[in-house]
Amino acid sequence: MPYTKLLLHMFFLLLYSYFSSVASSPLYPSSCQSQGQFNLSGMHKAGDVVLGGLFGMHFVSVFPDLSFTSQPQHSIFCVSFDILGFRQAQTMVFAIDEINKSTNLLPNVTLGYSLYDICVKLGIGFRAALSLVSGQEEQFILDETCTGTPPVSYFATCSCLSNREKFPSFFRTIPSDAFQVRAMIQILTHFGWTWAGLLVSDDDYGLHAARSFKSHLAHSGGGCLAYSEVLPWGDHPAEIRRIVNVMKKSTARVVIVFAHESHMVNLMEEVVRQNVTGLQWIASEAWIAATVFQNPHLMPYLPGILGIAIRQGEIPGFGEFLRQIHPDQHHNNSYGNNIVKLFWEYTFQCRFTPPAGSVDDVGTLCTGQEKLEDAETEFLDVSNLRPEYNVYKAVYALAYALDDMLQCEPGRGPFSGHSCGILQRLEPWQYLRSVSFLLDAMECTSCPEDFWSNVQRDNCEPKKNEFLSYHEPLGIGLTVASIFGTCVCAVVLGIFIYHRKTPVVRANNSELSFQLLLSLKLCYLCSLLFIGRPRLWTCQLRHAAFGISFVLCVSCILVKTMVVLAVFKASKPGGGTSIKWFGVLQQRVTVIVLTSVQAAICTVWIVSASPTPHKNTQYYNDKIVYECAVGSVVGFAVLLGYIGSLAIFSVLIAFKARNLPDTFNEAKLITFSMLIFCAVWVAFVPAYISSPGKYADAVEVFAILASSFGLLVALFGPKCYILLLRPERNTKRAVMGRSIES
Repeated sequence: MPYTKLLLHMFFLLLYSYFSSVASSPLYPSSCQSQGQFNLSGMHKAGDVVLGGLFGMHFVSVFPDLSFTSQPQHSIFCVSFDILGFRQAQTMVFAIDEINKSTNLLPNVTLGYSLYDICVKLGIGFRAALSLVSGQEEQFILDETCTGTPPVSYFATCSCLSNREKFPSFFRTIPSDAFQVRAMIQILTHFGWTWAGLLVSDDDYGLHAARSFKSHLAHSGGGCLAYSEVLPWGDHPAEIRRIVNVMKKSTARVVIVFAHESHMVNLMEEVVRQNVTGLQWIASEAWIAATVFQNPHLMPYLPGILGIAIRQGEIPGFGEFLRQIHPDQHHNNSYGNNIVKLFWEYTFQCRFTPPAGSVDDVGTLCTGQEKLEDAETEFLDVSNLRPEYNVYKAVYALAYALDDMLQCEPGRGPFSGHSCGILQRLEPWQYLRSVSFLLDAMECTSCPEDFWSNVQRDNCEPKKNEFLSYHEPLGIGLTVASIFGTCVCAVVLGIFIYHRKTPVVRANNSELSFQLLLSLKLCYLCSLLFIGRPRLWTCQLRHAAFGISFVLCVSCILVKTMVVLAVFKASKPGGGTSIKWFGVLQQRVTVIVLTSVQAAICTVWIVSASPTPHKNTQYYNDKIVYECAVGSVVGFAVLLGYIGSLAIFSVLIAFKARNLPDTFNEAKLITFSMLIFCAVWVAFVPAYISSPGKYADAVEVFAILASSFGLLVALFGPKCYILLLRPERNTKRAVMGRSIES
């Protein structure tokens, strides 16, 4: 393929201030004079298709006198090297090199790049952008006097750029501010913060965010703004003092800030000066991750700060690529070599060449043998790649768009015009239109844990949260059943207390009956712990409360049955000694010991492998199931097994006493109730294992309620019937009648 230098203008630096507002604003520093010229510093590599990128690799630009009256023309100098800006530029270089080595993506096309350092100045950024669009050399003639300008950013979150009529060729690799505005309002709603202040920068980024925030806040009905202030550009200490004084006097303790890092530096200096503490800050993505605020001096003034960060991603092989950067590797490229040398000099605090005219103090000279691994720099730290990840995705979006155009078939698809498949006829507007079709055509990245890919697979949407809630019909029904059971237990307990001196109550061991009713109340109430969003304390308490309550219940039934059997044997000739082993003290001790075993099991389980809240994303693609992970399956099995063993033992003893005189004991009722109990929990295990998500909790609650109602009705239903409706049978003769007759 013959060499064709096509300049597809992909700009990673996209301005927060759009062009209509920029046209009337000053573009250049005041030291810039008319009719001068300067060289743009950058990194370049030839290719069949050249991709352009703008990066801020210096913080401050210094314009010497460029007039023709006193001195020759000079170049622009940029000072205060920006390590992270340089790393973002290297991300584009890495991505292009990676694509050029690929045999599947653009196999017959070599990508090149032209990367310019715009020194975080709008005027330089415009010149670099014009250079990329026009394909001209990097020399420009200045024909106007210039004044100060705000910095620009390539994060491009301003919602103003979403206007398709004004910016038809603008495409994002980062969500607009509309998303983080909604996220901030959700934060306010979650914590119940209804009275807050708002600070924004004096540009389209801040002003559009303020407008969007006020609109969404009004529609949400979740709060009001105590004040709304605009942070000025440049050095305006009086205005900053006034704003901080407003914050200090306001009763609002929450402050939302949409501003650039430079704004916040000036603001925080005044906050420290006035000692304004006790504020809850909510930060936009422009400054939440800035390292300048992560120091002990500011910690007392930014406690518990919350913010919206750019999504983090991984770039395999990028760390190794950065470690191989060396000032000699671009020896055939003077521009690229200069940038790398500046980086090297800044990192190792040395100079490759002495300053012109210096004789004595030239400082440390760079040898080129320095090792990046030995330097104290965050340049090699690839554990937190945020803007770099966006750069990486943007390069691949371009590559896939170009690949799709070159492989298109005439008459089919969005690129079926006269230039289909012909590199020499490609126009930039075709690429710009293609991006919207192909941003999902990359080697797809996984959505974050709390999001899922929509049907079109071009966006990550928040997953729905699912758990057994008090606000849904299933949760409401189970809650009502639990409360109803608790109330019935209370009523039965009241009936038994009122009739405690009557034969029916006294003949059936009233103390154990009272304990059994109290334990059943606990069983009903513990089911409420399974409803609602799982928390650490509910996850730890739900199974412990369930296990101990049911063991207490079954222990009372077991002792009741053993007492019935012992009393009957004691009524026979020669059986008087058997009852002494089942006195009131022995009954209490037996119940306490049996329950203490379960308490010990629960304690060991919680200490060794505690149940914890867990977000399960395996059941559904579009839902997050909040559940309690049991921590230890063995612990859960031992808990259930202990309850089951006591229940089976109770059934066996009750079954043995089933043929005793009907009116003398309740063995048949106990047998029937425990059979119901065992049947419920035998059916529970497979139903619980096979139920997904919140339905597993619903099955467990249902089992608790069903077994509790079974015990309550079977054991106390007949007695309440006699106490309330057949009082004539509540006599000693009636209770002992059959045994007397025999």
